[in-house]
Amino acid sequence: QVQLVESGGGLVQTGGSLRLSCAASIRTFSSRGMAWFRQAPGKERRFVAAVKWNTGTTYADSVSGRFTSSRDNAKNMVYLQMNRLKPEATAVYYCATNDAHISNYVKISESEYKYWGHGTQVTLSS
Repeated sequence: QVQLVESGGGLVQTGGSLRLSCAASIRTFSSRGMAWFRQAPGKERRFVAAVKWNTGTTYADSVSGRFTSSRDNAKNMVYLQMNRLKPEATAVYYCATNDAHISNYVKISESEYKYWGHGTQVTLSS
């Protein structure tokens, strides 16, 4: 059974920083690739970042250079450090993963992911 719980969202000023966390209840977490998506109001859920079992990362062009995804396998945690936040970052942020044998193939479509958290809201203020 896979359970993902995001936290760390909140209200932040444009240009500011925020770190999101995802607590994963997964027996094989250390070998599992993880991903972050976000869904802005009225828009589809979009890929933000992914971190593989070996800490290799992939980022959407819109966040590359400003966001960093990392993991702590000892704690079963994944993080998304968001810097220089822009107004379009207002969204619900989700943690996602797949079954172990395919989880380290980075997918950018939400339909490709099987397991999701409930999300955490990030709101930018001017």
